[in-house]
Amino acid sequence: MNFLKKKVNFKRLKYTIDKSSEIGKIPGNGLRRLALSDEDKEMRDLFKYWMKDSGLAVRVDDFGNMYGRREGDTNQSPIVVGSHLDTQPSGGRFDGILGVLIALEAVRTLNDYGIETTRPIEIVNFTNEEGARFEPPMMASGGLAGTFSRDFIYTRTDREGKSYGDELTRIGYDGKQENRLKDFFAFIELHIEQGPVLEKENISIGAVEGIQGTNWLEVTVTGESDHAGPTPMDMRKDALTAASKMVSMIENKAKKYGVSATVGRFSVSPDVVNCVPGEVVFSLDLRHLDNDIRITALNEMKKEIEVIAANRDVSVNIKNLWDSETAVFNNVIVNMISETSNQYGYSVKRIPSGAGHDAKYMNDMGPTAMVFLPSVNGKSHDVSELTLDKDIEQGADVVFGVIQKLANYDKELG
Repeated sequence: MNFLKKKVNFKRLKYTIDKSSEIGKIPGNGLRRLALSDEDKEMRDLFKYWMKDSGLAVRVDDFGNMYGRREGDTNQSPIVVGSHLDTQPSGGRFDGILGVLIALEAVRTLNDYGIETTRPIEIVNFTNEEGARFEPPMMASGGLAGTFSRDFIYTRTDREGKSYGDELTRIGYDGKQENRLKDFFAFIELHIEQGPVLEKENISIGAVEGIQGTNWLEVTVTGESDHAGPTPMDMRKDALTAASKMVSMIENKAKKYGVSATVGRFSVSPDVVNCVPGEVVFSLDLRHLDNDIRITALNEMKKEIEVIAANRDVSVNIKNLWDSETAVFNNVIVNMISETSNQYGYSVKRIPSGAGHDAKYMNDMGPTAMVFLPSVNGKSHDVSELTLDKDIEQGADVVFGVIQKLANYDKELG
């Protein structure tokens, strides 16, 4: 198979990206296309037209996931490739969107060359990956994997009290349960990195090894609120100074274990200039690809938080908000992504994902891997989000090549 002679039609791909960027457009070249909104419906309608125009059999399941199927020479389990078209409230033009539109372009290119595949190929647009309107994120792919029930998904509400189920019906994308993806031979998701590593190292393609496990905690530190003037320093039960020690400790432990630790939310009460803080609430987001390392670091951080609280004569409550185990991707497919990148002459690096993606839940259903593309300055979930044309084109070529390999693969993926 001579990959160097078969590449995607980037001019056509760029056109679809530009058309997508007009739907839900906001100032600064960003997008606001929340799940199940009018803008989401407009984009879905266009995507459905593009799929049908490409000869795909289109169906929608009861979670609103959209599929376009290209038949193969056999009726074996399909190769599935895709991502999501919804965005953050002030999102960019590439997050998730590239994964869907590149999947479409790969199928169009197969059609251009008249390439038949042994296995069918299905492209997919997952509903509500972002979780920006309906929480939690990645809800519809989680529904496919059995993590979330249909009743749970349908009863999630946005800030206006509108439910997922009602909004799905309103925009006309409440499909049938029998249309759900039930099995697949392999799943591929292309996504922007949302971090700075690939750009910093001048690498075009990330062969993603897995998605880091995550723990979210909420820590409440309770001391005593007092007047700042008459209360001596050695008689204070200052929740803020104790919490500050805890945050500093978390940073040091994170460096020791090589984990990612983020205190992203921090509130002080009574939040007054001349009052000793009586209560502090802060969050902790902890991530690592190795579950054992992450849990070891987490347990040590918890222990040290308790020690600091005792030494500072304050009380502390640690609440678990959310846990997510590491998703380790299929090594055969990860290697295939690396090999295909090399065949095209594109630089490639094996890399973990620090963010969650639909691929996490698809990995629970079958062999899965991801392709990452560089994010300029590591920016994402923001109007400044940017992935360069050359990287988009190269990523599309790699997905096109990997799809062909997988669709004709006659061995077990393991």
